Amino acid sequence: MEFLVPLVILIFSAMLHEVMHGVVANRLGDPTAKLMGRLTLNPIPHLDPMMSILLPALLVLSGSPVIFGAAKPVPVNPIHFRDPKKDMALTALAGPLTNVFLAVFTAQIIKLIPSGADPLWGGALSSFLYLVVLYNLMLAIINLIPIPPLDGSKVVAAIMPDDLAKSYLSIQQFGIFILFFLLLFPIGDFSLGRLISNLIFFSINLLGI
Repeated sequence: MEFLVPLVILIFSAMLHEVMHGVVANRLGDPTAKLMGRLTLNPIPHLDPMMSILLPALLVLSGSPVIFGAAKPVPVNPIHFRDPKKDMALTALAGPLTNVFLAVFTAQIIKLIPSGADPLWGGALSSFLYLVVLYNLMLAIINLIPIPPLDGSKVVAAIMPDDLAKSYLSIQQFGIFILFFLLLFPIGDFSLGRLISNLIFFSINLLGI
């Protein structure tokens, strides 16, 4: 159960992240995700065997301080956008902002649980909701890192000249390896994993839980 609960939270949080990419893209003129049946809360179309199940499972079982997972990316075709660079950035931001909203909303629910609640249900519920906050903050922060193809890179690309943005985004096929390298191997005094952990727990303290 200790393994299954974090995995389920990650899968559904990543799924909502991707659905909101599609919802915003659809509102901005790109119906691709809608036409492909990806604007659904059914988790099956969103599952990626590697990123949704195997990777987070390995990280949980290994005791990694940073747990990361992702749903299958929602297809977006910027050719349908009126302002491709700006609308792509807004579409990209929709995912992390959804995770931030879920974290903030869940934190407020935790505060409503009476301090004298029965430990059996009150404690278990608080622990579950705390994990929802923790993993949604983790998803939001990691996805905002400006390494292609993470969402943060789409935002950075929106403020770059077209040629530079194209070159920058072209490294996305190597991006996941760059991310894992930075997570696993500190560079001097800089540790991306430690930075992410500090930002998560700073955010948790800010939420007052």
